[in-house]
Amino acid sequence: MSNVKKMTKTDILKVQNKWADAVIHIGRAFKQKEDYVEVAHLLIAELYAYEFSNVLFKPTKASEEQFRNTKEKALSYFIASNGKCDEDKGFALQPWKEIRFENTDMILGAETSQCMGNYYFTDYNGEEIKVEYTFGYIRDEDGLLKINIHHSSLPFFQETPVIEASVESNPSVTM
Repeated sequence: MSNVKKMTKTDILKVQNKWADAVIHIGRAFKQKEDYVEVAHLLIAELYAYEFSNVLFKPTKASEEQFRNTKEKALSYFIASNGKCDEDKGFALQPWKEIRFENTDMILGAETSQCMGNYYFTDYNGEEIKVEYTFGYIRDEDGLLKINIHHSSLPFFQETPVIEASVESNPSVTM
């Protein structure tokens, strides 16, 4: 058994806040014509585990190239600057005014932890988008938490189906 201290809820919340702040910073830098590419490189280097581990990244707005298993493809998703994935528009370039996490639950361990919930992205017009997520965290050699699983998706929406069959044509339906 390892002597590594178990990750805490506070540890996870700190990484989530860093991630949210970094995504907001990318959009702000882009809007102010600053070096947003460098800011995005820092986000990936500081918060994702690409340097020492596989990373399972399934971004929200990705359909043609759904999975981003390299830091170059992750960078493309956030800022669309390197041409790695043609469908990307630069998710972090929105820009976002606020991002908040609402964790449903966490599984906390010493070497890895996972959490799941909803996060909310608010743009500068006050429009809020709810996104579902699962994040996984792993420690680097310095003991810092890095993201090794990031799955985001929009909530499922289904319109009420219209049932056109009559009761007479379906003997299993009783009134």
